Parts: sequence; C-alpha cells; structure tokens
Amino acid sequence: MSSAPFTTAPIAHPAKVFIDGQWKAPSGASLIDVVNSGTEELFFRVAEADPTDVHRAVTAARRAFDDGPWPRMTHAQRAAYLNAIAAEMKLRYADAAHIWTVESGITHALAQTTAKGVGGIYAYYAGMAETFPFVERRPPDGGKGAAYLVQEPVGVVAAIIPWNGPPLLLAYKCAPALLAGCTLVIKASPEAPGAAYLLAEICEKIGLPPGVVNVLTADRTVSETLVRHPGVDKVAFTGSTAAGRRIASICGERVARVTLELGGKSAAIILDDYDVARAAESIARSASFLTGQVCASLTRIIVSRARHAALVEALSAAFGGVRVGDPFDERTNMGPLASCRQRERVESYIARGVAEGATLATGGGRPRRLARGFYIEPTVFANVSNDATIAREEIFGPVLSVIPVDGEADAIRIANDSIYGLNAAVFTDDLDRAWSVARQLRSGTVGHNRYRTDWTVGFGGFKQSGIGREGGTQGVSAFLEAKTVLLDGAPPGLGGGVS
Repeated sequence: MSSAPFTTAPIAHPAKVFIDGQWKAPSGASLIDVVNSGTEELFFRVAEADPTDVHRAVTAARRAFDDGPWPRMTHAQRAAYLNAIAAEMKLRYADAAHIWTVESGITHALAQTTAKGVGGIYAYYAGMAETFPFVERRPPDGGKGAAYLVQEPVGVVAAIIPWNGPPLLLAYKCAPALLAGCTLVIKASPEAPGAAYLLAEICEKIGLPPGVVNVLTADRTVSETLVRHPGVDKVAFTGSTAAGRRIASICGERVARVTLELGGKSAAIILDDYDVARAAESIARSASFLTGQVCASLTRIIVSRARHAALVEALSAAFGGVRVGDPFDERTNMGPLASCRQRERVESYIARGVAEGATLATGGGRPRRLARGFYIEPTVFANVSNDATIAREEIFGPVLSVIPVDGEADAIRIANDSIYGLNAAVFTDDLDRAWSVARQLRSGTVGHNRYRTDWTVGFGGFKQSGIGREGGTQGVSAFLEAKTVLLDGAPPGLGGGVS
C-alpha cells in the first residue's frame, strides 16, 4: 500500500471512489499500487475502499433502487442509457485496451480487437428491451380472470469482477442488470481496477441517475463486507472456486441471490479420427490467449495411448513456437502473467507436476531473454495421470496436461472425473460422434474441434464451476425475480398482456 497518488493510466480520478453519481474521497487514506505486468513498474495507484465506503455505496444503490427513477423506468428508457454507454465505450476502446494490456498481460492487438466489441454487449442488451418476455400472460387456473408471469428486477447487485478480463466481465454483468432495472455496486479487483473506473466515468458522462452504478476497489476482506451487507439483494461473482464457495456460504446464511462463474479444468478429447497436428495447433493457439489466465481454457488434453506421443510432440512444437514477450509488440503471441503472485502460483504447479512424476515435454521456466515482467514459458506435461495435482487443480496459466486413455468411453469418463465442469471440446471429423460425446460431457459448454464459447447463447458451469449463467437471455434472467399476478380481468393498458 502507498500513501501518494500517481497515475500514468487514462483514468481521471484514481484516488477517489464513485458513489451516488459522484467522485468522492475514500474514507481512508490507503492507495493500492497497480503494477505493469510486462515491466513490473508502477502503473497507477487507486483508492482502497474500506467497510465504510462499502456501506456508503450500498446505501446509495439501495436508495436509487427503492426511491429513485431507475427501476420505475420502462425497459426502453433504460435501453437508451445502455445505448449511450455503448457509444461511449466505442469511443474509449483504446483506453480500455491499453489498461487491460498493462494490468493483465493480454497482447495489445487482441485487447484492441476485443475492446472494440465491448460496447456492442451493452447495445445487445439494449435490444432486448423489445424482445425479452418481461410480462407474459398465462392461462389462469379455472379459466377465469387473467394470470401474468412478471419478471421484476432483483434489486441491489454486488458485482465482483476479477483481474483477467474486466472489460468483458463487467459488460456481461452490468448490461443485463441495468436493463432489468437493478442498481449496482461494482467491486473491482486490486490488480486490475482500470476498466471499472472507465465505466464509472462513462456513467457520469451520460448522466446515469445517481446511485445506479457505484464503483469501489478493495481486497478480499472488504469484499466480504459487501457480500454480507443486508442491503445487497444479489451477488454476481466471477473468480476462483475457493472464493465462490465462501460467497455461496455467506449468501446462503441470509438467502441472498447469487450467480457464480468459477474455475475450470476443461478437457479436450482428441478422438482417433482427428489429425493430431491440427488439434495441437488449435489448442496451443487458444491456450496462449491471455497467457492461459482464462477459466474456460482447455488444459486437460485427453488422447488414446497409441497417439499420446504424437500429440505431445505436436503440442510441444506448437507451444514452442509461441513468441513470448512485450504484449505491445505486434510480433508477440503471448504476454506476461498478471502479477508476481500469479507467476509464483504457476511455477509452484509446474514444480509439483515434475515432483509427482509427469514428464515435462516443453517449457516450465521463465524466458531467459526477459529479465523483467511476469513471464512464463508455455508448458506441456506428458504422461499425466488424471489424479495428479496438475490435472485436478486450476493453474490459471499456459500449462497443459496430456492424459493417455483407453478409448472413447474412457476419455469421457476421465473428462467428467473432475470437480469442475465449465468448458470442454471434442476433436473429431464425425459430426454424429461430436454430438454424442458432447451430450455425455458434464460441462456448461462443449466446443467442436477448437476452444469455443458463445456468450450470446450462455456461459457458465456444471458442478463447482459455478451457479447460473451469464450472457444471452439467461444473463437477463439472472437479475430478475418472477412474480405471479392474478387479476379479475386483463388491464386495457397491457394491450393483450405481453410485453
């Protein structure tokens, strides 16, 4: 922690918190150092919120929901604000991309491409104002009167954002919550708060009603204060399974609503009809995204024993060809990990893999030519048992475990033998086999012949990979409560009762 503000980031008020539509001084004097992942230098300092700030933010959000105009607007009126956010996001995509690259290590080229689309997420949900069934007329029991299923906002939402992909994860929480009519307290990650501050600046610029969006940065202890706060109706969390278990237990104590998007140890099954070189190239390319700091990354690579050696050789060649370096260099394929702590975590798992007897096929160390920055080599382990630590626990780095199996049924069994169930893939040229295997995998998403997710359909996990879904229409449903309304007849103003 530091005591004096310093910033090189494109953020106007890093030493303040955003509460009730205004930039305010935090209750305490502490600032959090945000470090450049590629150089280990100070990037900027941001205000560290304390429990008093949490209470101030929740009070503002509570007042905005209970007494303010936001939940009483029509969905079309709220959609106009979402479209305004979308327009401003498009104007500031370069700022968002720059911050994301420095904070988290994503290559700048990819950050720019992705950040350009973030505004589209807000516009996408704005479009649902006219299409989502917020009010549905249903046949009443007994046939008399009128029955309605009404979807109403859940209330005050605590949105807790991780450090790996803040622009996207903010959008997929905030946009549907705002459309639904909720108010928000956003708790940004200490490692990567920049995207939340940009959103706050945009909300201020477009004139979002006070208290609808509030932004704080805090550590895990203060975050628990937010989760426990009786003024919070729902917690929407993305992060580790360990933290998710804690949040779920706290929410369970007071029956607060919760959506959890947690960890993964996702399996890629390579069936015997699929070319190993093609599979290796695809897996290596996706595993390099954000230096493997992706919960849905395919990290357990399952293949028949007869083709194990060939796949390991192909993966080692493909991963060995990944250029690691400065994320702002256009020639770079993979940047650094986000922090010193994260690199130490990945290195500890690599050491554990070696100690438990897996074969280190490629990588495993720090690139020698990169003395500064949190860099790690892309790493492949061969002959990994599915009982090994590196096959059971989420590493959150570019470390692949190749697991030999005895046929398709054994591959499916091994893929499902995990506490996680977030993502998976099956590599085969046979569409019928792809469909059959996909239906047998206990996973929230299953891709065909490559790493794939589609947030316009829905994203989330089975088992300890989470509760609920984000994206698509399910993303709106996560911020709504269903109400049954039974009337003697249909109100004329409903125009048939469906909107």
